[in-house]
Parts: sequence; structure tokens; C-alpha cells
Amino acid sequence: MSQQVFADSEALASHAAARVAALCRQAVEDHGRCHLVLAGGHTPRRCYELLRAMKLPWAALHVWFGDERCLPPGDPERNDAMADGALLAHVPIPPAQVHRIAAEQGPEAAAEVYAALLAAAPPMDIVLLGMGEDGHTASLFPDNPALVDARLAVPVHGAPKPPPARVSMGLRTLNAAHHRLILVAGKGKAAALARVRSGEALPVARLAEGEWLIDRDAATPPA
Repeated sequence: MSQQVFADSEALASHAAARVAALCRQAVEDHGRCHLVLAGGHTPRRCYELLRAMKLPWAALHVWFGDERCLPPGDPERNDAMADGALLAHVPIPPAQVHRIAAEQGPEAAAEVYAALLAAAPPMDIVLLGMGEDGHTASLFPDNPALVDARLAVPVHGAPKPPPARVSMGLRTLNAAHHRLILVAGKGKAAALARVRSGEALPVARLAEGEWLIDRDAATPPA
């Protein structure tokens, strides 16, 4: 478990943005394009805001989403709506290279369509992920059947956080990526992180090796 601890969430987001930028440039230099998977959540949002000010080969980027909530297009609670406001509306990535999850179609249909798109794509170059207070990542929650679903994209029912219906990249897809960056910030994540460090098999602990970027609040074990 490769870990870096930062003084606060702003320092974490700044490092994450610089790291994503460097990996994007390297991927484009190596094979002419970069497939980048975005996460939802507060910490990634700040990373995206910083990233949009950087000089990147935007036209060579393909953007994907690690998960999506089954809500209407444009709903402010959707992950792609957050990514639009923080990043995508501000940079010249061709719209056809932004691969959204059509979660408004429902978990089963949307997962099937996204799995087909992923099957036609190369392994992802970079995946950004977060961790919930229960140890979930993307929309892979503890004890949920989606966690052991071997499909490239999986339907999620009964999520403990609203909305209960979602679509997520499966562990198979996340673990096939070349680089995983796991962003963990805030005191609310400290207990789950301590459980991961102790070897508990929470969903986020089932990820293949990645770079854990953690702020001091999350890194400090709860009393």
C-alpha cells in the first residue's frame, strides 16, 4: 500500500492534479492517447478545478466515469454533472471522447451499454478513486453483489447512500488500469482507513496496488 500523507485536503488535491497531469502526458507520449477515469466526491472536485488550469494534450484524452447515480441527465447529484462544472466545460476535450454512463436508463441497461464500450477500449491509463466512510469505492459497497460481479461495468441495487440505484465500473476494470490514485480526505474517513491498514477486506482494499493520497485528518487514527 503506497501512501503519501499531506497536510490538508488542498495539498492533497494539488498533488493529485499534478500527478494526473504527468501521467496523462506520459500516456499520450507513449501511445498517442490517454484514457482517464474520473471519480465523484468533494476531494476529486478540487483536483479537477486545479487540473483545468494545466496545459495538457486535451484533444488526446478520453474521459470515463468510475460510477454514476441513476438520475436524469444534468441532475446536480450526478458525477458527470460535477465533472462538467469543475473540469469538462472548461477544457477542449472533444465531446465524443467523454464517455458518460447513461445511468438514466436504469442499472441493468446502462451497465450493459457501458460494459460494451469498455470492452472496445484499451485498459484505462489512470483511474481516480475515493473511499467512503464504510470503505466503499466507486459504487462498490460492502456486502453488495456488485462487488463480486465480474462484468466490466456492473448494476448496483440497494446502495446504502441515495440514490440506491447506480452503475459502477467493476473491480475487474478498475484493477486492469495502469495507474490507480485513491484520494482519501477528512476525519470521517479515518476509521475506515484504519480498518484497511489493519487488513480488513473492505471494498477499497480489494483494489490492486495504487497510490494512496491521504490528508492528515484521514491518516490520524481515531481515538
